[in-house]
Amino acid sequence: MAQIRYICCFSNNLFSKAGMSKRVILVWFRNDLRTHDNEVLHAAIEKADFVIPVYIFDPRYYETNQSGYTNTGELRSLYILNTVRSLKEKLQFLGGDLMTFEGLPEEIIPHLVQRYDVDEVYHHREIARTETSISERVEEELWKIQRNLKHFIGHTLYHKEDLPFPIKDIPNSFNVFKKKIERESSVRNPLADIDSITIPPHLEKTELPEHGEIAHYTYGEKAAMEELNSIFSQPLGNEDLYIKLSPFLAIGSLSPVYTYHYINKRITASNKKQVAKIVERLLWRDYYRFMLKKYPNKYFLSEYTSNRDSVKIENWTTGNTENATINSYIEELNNTGIISYIQREALALFFTYEYQQPWLEGAAWFEEKLIDYAPATNYGFWAHIGGEGTSEKDNKSIKDWEKEKASL
Repeated sequence: MAQIRYICCFSNNLFSKAGMSKRVILVWFRNDLRTHDNEVLHAAIEKADFVIPVYIFDPRYYETNQSGYTNTGELRSLYILNTVRSLKEKLQFLGGDLMTFEGLPEEIIPHLVQRYDVDEVYHHREIARTETSISERVEEELWKIQRNLKHFIGHTLYHKEDLPFPIKDIPNSFNVFKKKIERESSVRNPLADIDSITIPPHLEKTELPEHGEIAHYTYGEKAAMEELNSIFSQPLGNEDLYIKLSPFLAIGSLSPVYTYHYINKRITASNKKQVAKIVERLLWRDYYRFMLKKYPNKYFLSEYTSNRDSVKIENWTTGNTENATINSYIEELNNTGIISYIQREALALFFTYEYQQPWLEGAAWFEEKLIDYAPATNYGFWAHIGGEGTSEKDNKSIKDWEKEKASL
């Protein structure tokens, strides 16, 4: 875990509600590290006397996967740690705190529930298999002690309940999905930021260690708001503006709903194309998540067969291919953890069609390196590069690589 260790120790002092009728809700933070437009946090504050915010560094996310890569590379490990620290500091400023632990949520959360006599646990529902299986384990353990894990839906631009079709009938075509959803649905207004939070008295203190930072990166929702302001405080060029926001969106320190309303209030004749590009990326983000719900685990499977060439894969991952532009793109990815979608597409096309390597291998490398990694978005993107995505018209082929190669 990038040589980072977290304190995970429980004291023997129990918080008891004896003689009181206080309601306690534990909020399990995952990829929603913000206080603005956070339905889970709002609901907990509204319905409970005491709220216990918790973040758990699950070691399973820092292990080596079947491709031989780390599930979470050093750059994203530091990005997550700094963002968690930022949320903790904000909650402390608001009168609360964020308990942080390293370990398995299905062990730690039930322990906390019993220690602090928690009535219910709230969290945002995830969509990929690894995330949902962890939620299921937590839910099973909570049922053993007669407690409920309440699921909220809050990661997408369009709320699932507002879609003009049930999940099973979502159009596979992205363009049809986009047109229908924009015509027949609307984006909800963002929830206001909270102004205070009340935690139980004598709540155990947990500490994050000293840590390094990543050059050129800022963390947390304050930095996310500042980035939004910065983008629209100057004339917009042709650069990929979405990637300035995508790390915040991926970890949830920036709400897609808030982002949508913010940028749409600032549309001008000169920036409307750039705003449209950001909205399109937000819609692709929604599309990948909803399609992964429609077709569980779809983006993590492939019928593509090819002889895995470890030499070619190593050359690609280390920036030692025969193509200087591809090498520069992979070096930028490895060194910074973020590249434009134009660069991502070039790298993925080269890997899949020039080197003829399994696209799942390339997706696994992106998973390790990208600061803005999100399961559905990353693997959905690569599935379409490999010609196995759910939106057939958007699937790529060798012809797309030939066109790309001519421009490199």
